[in-house]
Formats: sequence, C-alpha cells, structure tokens
Amino acid sequence: MPRALEREEGSWAWAVLLASLLNQGLTLGFPTCAGIFFTELQHDFQASNSETSWFPSILTAVLHAGGPLCSILVGHFGCRSTVMLGGVLAGLGMVTSSFSRTLSQLYITAGLITGLGMCFSFQSSITVLGFYFTRRRVLANALASVGVSLGIMLWPLLSRYLLEDLGWRGSFLIFGGVLLHCCVCGAIMRPVATTVAPETREGPPPPLKTPAPGSLAACSRIIQRHLAFDILRHNPGYRVYTLGVMWMILGFPLPHVFLVPYAVRHGVDEHRAALLISIIGFSNVFLRPVAGLVAGQRKFASHRKYLFILAVLLNGLTNLVCAASADFRVLVAYCLAYSVSMSGIGALLFQVLMDIVPMDRFSSALGLFTILESVSILIAPPMAGFLVDATGSFSYVFYMSGFFLISAALFMGGSFCALQKKEKQGRPAEAEGAITEAAAEWCLTLEGTDGSDKRLCPKIMYVTSV
Repeated sequence: MPRALEREEGSWAWAVLLASLLNQGLTLGFPTCAGIFFTELQHDFQASNSETSWFPSILTAVLHAGGPLCSILVGHFGCRSTVMLGGVLAGLGMVTSSFSRTLSQLYITAGLITGLGMCFSFQSSITVLGFYFTRRRVLANALASVGVSLGIMLWPLLSRYLLEDLGWRGSFLIFGGVLLHCCVCGAIMRPVATTVAPETREGPPPPLKTPAPGSLAACSRIIQRHLAFDILRHNPGYRVYTLGVMWMILGFPLPHVFLVPYAVRHGVDEHRAALLISIIGFSNVFLRPVAGLVAGQRKFASHRKYLFILAVLLNGLTNLVCAASADFRVLVAYCLAYSVSMSGIGALLFQVLMDIVPMDRFSSALGLFTILESVSILIAPPMAGFLVDATGSFSYVFYMSGFFLISAALFMGGSFCALQKKEKQGRPAEAEGAITEAAAEWCLTLEGTDGSDKRLCPKIMYVTSV
C-alpha cells in the first residue's frame, strides 16, 4: 500500500515545526547540563578536571562532526528514519552510560554513541524543514531554533533535581528515556510530496579519464560532495572565517562546562549555580529570535560578518568580567550579558557562512566547516581542565576563554577589512580593462550591402559595478 505524502506549506508542516523545535531542545540543549554533573563525576571516578572534561567535549564534538555521515543517511533512508535512528542511539547511549565503571566507558557511551545519535536527530530535523517550508523557511528556522534556548533553560533544572534524588547514574538512566522522545518527533516527520521530478539518465555515465579502483573513486566522490576542500583553497573569505571560528570555539563553549563548578567553588549554593545556566537559556528564548530578525534586515546584509565579529568580541569581554568576581549578583549580570552576545553568535554563525559561500556549494562547505569546528570543541574543555589542574583556580578558564574570543574577533575583523580593501583596489583595474576593450570595439567597421564601410556608432556606457 503506497504511503500518503504531505504537501508543502500544508497544515501538517506546523506539526513538523513543533517536532523540530522539541528535537532541537532535546539534542542541542543537552550538553549544557554536563556542568551539573562535573563535580559528581570527578569525585565518583577520582579523576582530574582534564580527564572529566573529556566527556562533554566528546559529546559536543561528535554532535557537530557527524554532519556528513548524517547527510549520507538522509539521502539513502530519508529524514524520518534518520531522526528515529538518532533517537534510539542517543537513548541507548545514555542508558548504557549509567552502568559505566570507568571514564573510558563513559566516553564511548555517553560521549560517542549519544553524540552521534543526537547529531542524526538534530541535523535531520533541520533538513526536513527545508522540504516542508519554502516561502516561510526563514521564519520556520527561527522558530525551531527557540527549542535550543528552551533546552538550555530546562535541562540544567531537571539535571539538578534528578541528581539530588537519583544520583548521576539514575539521572543518566532517566535521560535515556527522555531522549527516546526524539523517535516520537521523527515519526511526525512524514515524507513530503515534492514537485521536483527525479533525475533521469539518458545512458551510462562517461568513463573517467583516469581509471581508479571502485572504492577509491567512490570515496573521492563522497569527499568532494560533502567536504569543500576546493573552496577552502580558493575562497579567502571562507578560509578566514573557518580559521577564525575554529580559534573562537576554543573559548566559546567553556562557560557552559565550567560556570557551575566555578560558582560552587566560590561558595554559591548548588541550586543557585544550576540556575545560572537556566538564566542563559531563558534569555536566549527571547534574544535569539530578535537577533535573527535584526540580522535578516536588508540594510545589514553587507555587514553581517562585522556584526558577528562584534558579538564575538563582546562575548570575550564579558568572560573577563566573570573572572573578576564570583559574587552571585555579578554572575547573574554576567549571564544576561553573555546571553546577548551568545544570541548574536548563534543567529549569525551560519548566516555569515551563507553570505560567503555560493548556495550551490553550501552543504559541502558546511560539512567541512562543522568538522573543523568539532576539532576545536573536542580539545577546548580538556585544555581548560588541564589549566585548572595546573593552577588550582577556575578563574583562569574564563581568562583563557576571553583571550581566544577577543583574538579571534580581532583576526577576523582585520582579515575581512584587508580582503575588502584588496577587492576595492582590484575594481579600478578591471574597470579600466573593460573600458579599453570597449574603446577597441569602436574602431570596428561593418561591411555594408553596397560595399561601403560603416563605422559603428559609439554608445556611452556607465560602469556601475564589476
């Protein structure tokens, strides 16, 4: 019996939007609760700060790095099946992690398996919105991103409540059941009836000029499709942005991991310390859509990358304020200021990439971008944990975070200004060449029907853009 297909922009599209919102809250919002369990895991496994911080770093890195593999699964099995597969993996990883006896087992279960499952669920739920929404796609993505803020707000509160009653093992067991709700969200994402006809081939593809083994050729095609190394080589804007974001990520996720232990170390009550992360999430519920609407204005279209750089710079400066004082009122003010800059970074991170890279190569550029970004996510928390072990103070973590963010903002700002200046200097030369070529054409003559030469009439042309 054939399956019934849903229509684009139909009434069921809003149910899919709600499912995508919940899915983002369950997946992207989850890593922020790792800081709630940081001290408990450290005491239970008798581990150092550096060893314990590998758990959230592996989880978040795999969550971002699995994009190319997720796109392959979506191409073969569809978004619905991939989301449900991700929900099963995420739930299974958290359930098995509750029986972990060593940190290495926790890295594999709660880090690798859960992170991979969250990646499948999150990225597939974003992809399906592109099929359901065409005219309202920007609005749909903005509304779905609110789920991340809700997750950041609710996951720490739930974690603190479960940790007191059940411990970290019982909490992880409950989390496994909660993450299985990604399967319910995936079941709502029915296939869409598209109007685009499938590709047809007139015949077999032409043979390659250089013969290669089948497996090697298939791997090269997959790499070329999902990882844009050619854009990284030939597009200086993409190269600057990718390197700048990689450097920025070395400091950006650190407050989510170390803010709660930092507050507890300085005498803040554990409940109030967990509330700090929820303040960031609650503020982002309102600030992130506003930041997206402001960045979407046409008058800011050519200045989005500079708005992003400004948000990164402000984020680094606020971390320096947090390192100066651990008073609860100062930390609340820090969370509010951090939320403003964080919402700007979240709203503009991929929008700036769209402005730099052609849309027909955006998916492959995004795949390479997220993999390189995940490398920084993987090593940043262990580096900060090693710094805490060496110095005995969490304040240096926020100094480290501020250093990476401020230096990344200065690097991207200076590089983009230099590229823009170089582009402006190249325009007069191109315009002069175009005028010289046009002047040479004035001397051309046409042979008339009566044998007489006819000179072309010069036509005045104003070059407004090259």
